[in-house]
Amino acid sequence: MDEKAFTRSVEEKMKQSITVFQKELVGIRTGRANPALVEELMVDYYGTPTPLFQLAKITTPDPRTILIQPWDKQALQSIEKAILKSDLSLTPINDGTSIRLNIPSPTEERRKELVKLVRRKGEDAKVVIRNIRRAGVEELEKEKKNSKISEDIEKRLKDQLQKITDKYIEEIDKILAEKEKEIMEV
Repeated sequence: MDEKAFTRSVEEKMKQSITVFQKELVGIRTGRANPALVEELMVDYYGTPTPLFQLAKITTPDPRTILIQPWDKQALQSIEKAILKSDLSLTPINDGTSIRLNIPSPTEERRKELVKLVRRKGEDAKVVIRNIRRAGVEELEKEKKNSKISEDIEKRLKDQLQKITDKYIEEIDKILAEKEKEIMEV
């Protein structure tokens, strides 16, 4: 067993889970306009579900507004329907050439709900990291059982695995703290 390749592969999986976690957090509304809120929204475009970012230019002309300018004006109605059907709780303003979304400031209660949601997503991300560690430990134990690695190597790799896990759990905590601060900002 190549020790470096093993730790590199585990670390790569953990990095990917952090990236997924960060993408999930971007979609959580904080009261600031962010194109990422709607980019992945699926729009029925001539019978084909298509992500909004492929159909329109999405900009934020000011901190509280998202402006969606479709390249094909025929898609305006479909985009409007997709926004209304989504769980964004936003009302699109269709002026015939573009759609404006005004992002309201969340209430104190809504901000607390968002913090709970963010924490839950953080816990889910930590579970993913721990599952990656567990899979790595199981792989090491299997290799030792099959006499492919020694007990010393197994112990050293398990220690490295724990250090890598701790590093990524800490990174999740740091990302969570930043997002919570951003949400609670009035």
